[in-house]
Amino acid sequence: MMKYLMLSLLAASATAFAPQSSQQQSSALSASFANEIGAQAPLGFFDPLGLVADGDQDKFDRLRYVELKHGRIAQLAVVGYLTTAAGIRLPGDIDLHGTSYTDIGPGFQSLVDMPKAGVFQILIFIGWLEVIVMKDLTGGKAEFAGDFRNGFIDFGWDKQTDAWKKNKRAIELNQGRAAQMGILGLMFHEKIGVSVLPPEIGF
Repeated sequence: MMKYLMLSLLAASATAFAPQSSQQQSSALSASFANEIGAQAPLGFFDPLGLVADGDQDKFDRLRYVELKHGRIAQLAVVGYLTTAAGIRLPGDIDLHGTSYTDIGPGFQSLVDMPKAGVFQILIFIGWLEVIVMKDLTGGKAEFAGDFRNGFIDFGWDKQTDAWKKNKRAIELNQGRAAQMGILGLMFHEKIGVSVLPPEIGF
């Protein structure tokens, strides 16, 4: 499985070296996205696979929404991975059979140590978040793709300037992108047995 994932990543990176003529054709169609949030130095607008080369705004918005969601999940994943790798656990037991949280190993080992009912509950919870919670409930009135405030949570966002909002959205995108690469790197190194974590918290 990991070998196939690595090959897929290599194939994706290889498209960056596509013939210049095809890049020129797609650049004109994608020019409308060159000033979108996230198209910033040093790469600028980066679409090596040509996913939005046709200039389809709906497709771009859908992909931006997916990118934001994956970035948010990856940020939580990195925090959770590092927290458990440092040995931090909740007190008490995880089930009625006496399995404590301290019995659950970090990383992939947690999927082995955790009771199967616990894994099932996590999957159900994720599905509930995906279907019910993490979505636009305003009927298309969200300010941007990935805006899940739904008229409920604001924290002063609407009082800020457009420049401030743009900066914060760009920061979220960058942190999400870094987290996606970060959790992927942590998973790869764990599977090959070469930890990138400091010895005092590594495993």
